[in-house]
Amino acid sequence: MNARVESKTPTLFSEYRLRDVMFRNRLVVSPMQMYMTGPDGIATDWHFQHLVKWSLGGFGTVSTEALMIDPVGRNTYGDCGIWGDEHVAPLRRITDFLHERGSLALAQIHHAGPKASRQRPWEGLGPLGEAEAARGEAPWQPVSASATATLQGWQQPRALTAAEIDVIIEKYAAAAERADRAGFDVLEVHAAHGYLIHSFLSPLTNFRQDDYGGGMRGRMRIALKIAEAVRTRWPAGKPLFFRLSAVDATEPPNGGSMWTLEDSCVLARELKDRGVDVIDCSSGGIRSANSVMDVAKNRSKLRRGFQVPYARAIRSKADIPTMAVGVILDGPQAEEILQDGSADLIAIGREALTDPHWALHAAQALSADPEWHLWPRSYGYWLSYRDRIGIE
Repeated sequence: MNARVESKTPTLFSEYRLRDVMFRNRLVVSPMQMYMTGPDGIATDWHFQHLVKWSLGGFGTVSTEALMIDPVGRNTYGDCGIWGDEHVAPLRRITDFLHERGSLALAQIHHAGPKASRQRPWEGLGPLGEAEAARGEAPWQPVSASATATLQGWQQPRALTAAEIDVIIEKYAAAAERADRAGFDVLEVHAAHGYLIHSFLSPLTNFRQDDYGGGMRGRMRIALKIAEAVRTRWPAGKPLFFRLSAVDATEPPNGGSMWTLEDSCVLARELKDRGVDVIDCSSGGIRSANSVMDVAKNRSKLRRGFQVPYARAIRSKADIPTMAVGVILDGPQAEEILQDGSADLIAIGREALTDPHWALHAAQALSADPEWHLWPRSYGYWLSYRDRIGIE
């Protein structure tokens, strides 16, 4: 094993400062959709227990699922919202507990664009139809950069007007203000996976001929305006992240162009100039139900750390901190990503679902906590005692 991974002071459990915020370690629970609210989008006790357990499990930062800035931009009727002041207090209850346990709280704000008005994943993840309407979940028309559906058979979105784009930019800014009032320490704008902002970035879905289309400068315009608007309303001392699909990860029809890694590096530099602190590096999703399905088109299994090269390239070429995500399975793998200079933060998603104590187990694997001091005191006392007496 690489000697750097065996270090007694692993980078994974070192502090990291961005603006006025100190991250106690480099581990972030990645935003993951749960589809468990009612149509009002208000977080419930379910969301409280779902999120706060990771602060007990040793993660330095815990992210919400994507919080929708507009009811029209919901994926499903089960999405959490931040489009109204009524969403603030239930979210504040969650951030207060995370802070009590020493974790930072990250809010991801989002608009699903052409992928709105869908079924929950276990219902098929397709467009809402007659069956859903019969139970009170009627479909609505999505909006997008252009009037083109994500997949054949899906609802055709309506292309936004320039005036409507201005309204949406303001909704992102208002959502940032609410996130601050709700006590979040870090804010992330979701601009990946074929959702609204990505639909403007990619030439596969943006066929506009106005200021928001055409060449790359026009296609980037909405992302940059959102970054500017959010940064002016999000406190200067708090970090701002942007999640990008570093590549479209799909073959363009008829030999056309698509969004590339070099495009992401250009955008990342522009975002940095507008006050973005970290690029969260994902990929795909532009012409599929979700980003994982793009990977499945090209191989039968997911590959460990398959998106890490994107984080490494953007970190190097755009000179901006990055967060790596995607099939990062254990502490030694995460430590090696940091030691190699591929990223500054590590986002853990599905592995955190299978093991809420993933971070604490990673510390054990890296010999960073031999005395169980990172565990909640009432856990660690007994676990350390069991270690001392031994097991036959």
